[in-house]
Amino acid sequence: MKMIYKNIKAIREDNDLTQKQMAELLNVSQNTYSQYETGKIEWTASSLVIIADYFNVSVDYLLDRTNEK
Repeated sequence: MKMIYKNIKAIREDNDLTQKQMAELLNVSQNTYSQYETGKIEWTASSLVIIADYFNVSVDYLLDRTNEK
């Protein structure tokens, strides 16, 4: 079962970033990013680390394993 991580979408929207901008950050296409965000494909560990570092939050926060950023 594919997981959708609501915190990733929320943090993107809270920072007024588009899917296209996030895709550029991760060096993937916008379509690939969209599929990550909707759970159609699994997030890669390296993508999660890049996002966590960019937003200064933990990977556990992105994965909804904690409410602590």
